[in-house]
This record gives sequence, structure tokens and C-alpha cells, in this order.
Amino acid sequence: MSKRKRVLAVPDGFLMVLRQGDDVFQHLERLMTDTNIPIATIRGFGFAGSIRFGFFDFDRRDYEPREFSDMEVTGLTGSLAWKDGKPAVHAHATAAGRDFQAFGGHLLGLIVGRGSIEMTITVYHQRLERCYEEDIGANVLRL
Repeated sequence: MSKRKRVLAVPDGFLMVLRQGDDVFQHLERLMTDTNIPIATIRGFGFAGSIRFGFFDFDRRDYEPREFSDMEVTGLTGSLAWKDGKPAVHAHATAAGRDFQAFGGHLLGLIVGRGSIEMTITVYHQRLERCYEEDIGANVLRL
């Protein structure tokens, strides 16, 4: 892992630049823990060496996963909250391949490819938790 700086504090949160081989979820979770982020929104784009999407099947209450490699992440958006005292990243993204065909969905995993992933993390002051809601069958951000 490179020793290059990956996070810069700015007035409303952080800027994060991850490089080849970095696990996006791992870095976001570490940032949440290290800086005690109460809740935040994220936006980003860049290059994915490996990206895994999921489509939620409410009957099975689980994701149908699909993995892609060497994709341009054209848009990533989501929230950082907490669940059972641990960081909970909830993100969706769209990514396109060399043929310009795009895929998207719930983001289950993202490893940076050649180049980088750039993210803006906007922090808010009230700590929020995700809680399982039986009637929906999924974790929902509790306001």
C-alpha cells in the first residue's frame, strides 16, 4: 500500500483519493472510525479494477450479486451511518466498460483499478443508525 496521503479534511468533511488496489469500503469504514463521523453523504467517480453490484431481492432478503472488472465509475453516491455500533456504508453506483455499456445498482464492493477513485464526503452532526425494519425486510436509516 502506498504511503501517499488519501484523505484531506475540508470545512464540511473530507476529500478522499484512493489508488490502485485500495478497497473503497475499507477506507471509508476506517475514516468513520478514526474521525468518529456521525453521518455523512458520499459522492465519487474514478476507475474500478473490480466492482460488485447487487440487486436486492425482497423475497429472499438478500442481494443478487454481479461482478465486473476494468470499469469507469461514472457516478457513486451514498451515505455513511452506523449499525450496531459499526460503520455502515450504503452506496449505489453506475459504471461503464470499454464498450460504453453501463451497469449499476447497490454497491457491494469496489477495488480501485489503474488511476484513482475520488470522493467527496460531506459530514453532518447528528449521529444516525441503520436499523432493520421487518415490514420492509431491509436496513433503513433511522431519522
